[in-house]
Amino acid sequence: MPHPTQLYQHVPDSRWPIVYSPRYNITFLGLEKLHPFDAGKWGKVISLLKEEKLLSDSMLVEAREASDEDLLVVHTRRYLNELKFLFDRVEGISKATIVDLDAHQGNGHERDFMGDRRVYIMDVYNRHIYPGDRFAKQAIRRKVELEWGTEDDEYLQKVERNLEKALQEHRPDIVVYNAGTDILEGDRLGGLAISPQGVVKRDELVFRIVRGRQLPILMVTSGGYQKRTARIIADSILNLYSLGLIGPESASVSAQNSDTPLLPPEVP
Repeated sequence: MPHPTQLYQHVPDSRWPIVYSPRYNITFLGLEKLHPFDAGKWGKVISLLKEEKLLSDSMLVEAREASDEDLLVVHTRRYLNELKFLFDRVEGISKATIVDLDAHQGNGHERDFMGDRRVYIMDVYNRHIYPGDRFAKQAIRRKVELEWGTEDDEYLQKVERNLEKALQEHRPDIVVYNAGTDILEGDRLGGLAISPQGVVKRDELVFRIVRGRQLPILMVTSGGYQKRTARIIADSILNLYSLGLIGPESASVSAQNSDTPLLPPEVP
């Protein structure tokens, strides 16, 4: 019998599928300013999108706080996280692909889905930084390990080539996209050297390929430890909207779009 919960809600057509709550932004007597992570990043992203007239408060979906009962469910072995909960809740969702483009290896979800053939994991990360979890790597179906200081051209080539192959190997019902901005040049924890334009291009590339196959995609903004990341995330969302990859026109993206390489043909 399904677990009773108030977390799932109907989203009317007047709202965008953008989930946000002001409580995402952490403040503690100003001490958050000393932390390398921008604890107010998500609020800044929403403010920037409002300034650009893309969003208003009435268009957002506010996340509901999980009850103790809900938390007990997701922390059992049966419900390791929200994605497994999704398999039981949403009709037609039986297979998923995780595209993890955060700079760090995603060992949490890799351990969660170890041996679960319903979930295909593609992980692109700096091989030299935390966590270096060898056991968790066994769950990765498509592993792309990067060197220190990897730049735009090499990075985008590898993401495009491997994402195409990943979706050929495993046809999912949904793609969960971890769009970390800690790949940005100057991020001391990420150790990569992707430009702001490269981050925007990466998100566009992922959405073009996934939406071109008529697949739903869930994007989470994840890591990113510089003050400028909020502006870059906002710019990326605006770019996705201008291209019709999100918003009312996104459903019109045809599968033919994904057959046209986004990068030059000489990519190895």
